[in-house]
Amino acid sequence: MQERTYLKWYNKLGYGSGDIAGNVVYAFLSSFVMIYLTNTVGLNPGVVGTLIAASKVFDGVTDIFFGAMIDKTKSRMGKARPWMLYGYIGCAVTLAAIFAIPADLGKTAQYAWFFIAYTMLNAVFYTANNIAYSALTTLVTKNSKERVQMGSCRFIFAFATSLLIQSVTIGAVSALGGGASGWRTVAVIYALTGLIVNTLSVLSVKELPEEELREAAPGLTGSGEQAGSEAAGKTEEKYGLADAAKLLIANKYYLMICGVYILQQIYSAMLGMGIYYMTYVLGNENLFGVFSWAINIPIIVALLATPALVARWKGMYKLNLRGYMLGTAGRALVVVAGYLGNLPLMLLFTGVAALGQGPWQGDMNAVIASCSEYTWLTKHKRVDGTMYSCTSLGVKLGGGLGTAIAGWMLAAGGFVEAAAVQPESCIRMLYFMYLWLPMIISFLITLILSRMNVEGANEKLRSAA
Repeated sequence: MQERTYLKWYNKLGYGSGDIAGNVVYAFLSSFVMIYLTNTVGLNPGVVGTLIAASKVFDGVTDIFFGAMIDKTKSRMGKARPWMLYGYIGCAVTLAAIFAIPADLGKTAQYAWFFIAYTMLNAVFYTANNIAYSALTTLVTKNSKERVQMGSCRFIFAFATSLLIQSVTIGAVSALGGGASGWRTVAVIYALTGLIVNTLSVLSVKELPEEELREAAPGLTGSGEQAGSEAAGKTEEKYGLADAAKLLIANKYYLMICGVYILQQIYSAMLGMGIYYMTYVLGNENLFGVFSWAINIPIIVALLATPALVARWKGMYKLNLRGYMLGTAGRALVVVAGYLGNLPLMLLFTGVAALGQGPWQGDMNAVIASCSEYTWLTKHKRVDGTMYSCTSLGVKLGGGLGTAIAGWMLAAGGFVEAAAVQPESCIRMLYFMYLWLPMIISFLITLILSRMNVEGANEKLRSAA
């Protein structure tokens, strides 16, 4: 039987545009915060890395907390949309604050300013906004194909925004006066842009009534539907933060997705540190934008094809696994091309790797929705908002750790702030950070994806019901 459709094309487009706002924060922060702090403010990368790692202590608590709060929210706007709307106001303010560290402050005060603004952005405001945004995939439609389409649309906007930010930011900072004032102005422009787009995205969709969300999961028929209806009554049971955490930990696919998400964001952070590789190894900081095109355009192409490929291969598992196998092979060839000093081949194989990794970006939210359904089928509890805590947890923990690790590696390599030429030890470290580490991470993700057949597990549970 054909699944009911819930969304028009403009709902999917409006929802997807919300990741313009998300990546105004994430792409700007992950790609440029370290080089701003080291080369403009003059802070030590090792100390910055330590502060970022310390900030992650708060994130582990707030992800599940805000997920549980979303699950319990009842308003005329629904469960998730109020958190998405109001959370971004704080995102805009704290993003601008990070790139507006006063030059006349002492070093200790500058470190404190950064730590407070960075922690508030990630642990509070971005958490509330991003978990709510991701949870909408489950709350506005029960159609699995529409969820894949929403994910593809979302990440097309995400990677297009990343491409734009990575391509124009360095030039924009220079055009707006350079130095601290240039960074501050660009940050304000990005924050205001994100605030406007996020508001429009919130207003573009409408959450389904709770009664409809509590109906039997799609695909249940016969005795399974009856069991789902009986279980629906149990969803009203109260459960606290500890109970929500237990439900997540009991779901092995949630843990796998968290692992993949964290590794993926560390991977992205390493590629974001490519600004150092382009500046000090290839000798041209503008190549960072060129490599951004080689990464983001193939991903956008893969995202456009993902819904059709999911339908052709009758699911997401094989597509994601085979895609990442190609991605890992592509990154291995980037390593070879890098040591050969062949720039065209580096760009080519960078594109091949991105093409293979693209489908996971497009259907990731749909996989998480299937993961949420797995908890429903096994525990008879709806924890949609809490389940999507893995998205915020992955972005913040993975991205933050990636930036922190990069700072520690730069310090260990002997990086000299604002120096035109770096020591040989730093150059060797940049080779490892930009060439070897992304390949290793891609291989680890492939291993995890080989075990993540949540669709098959759900099908078996339905058949047994």
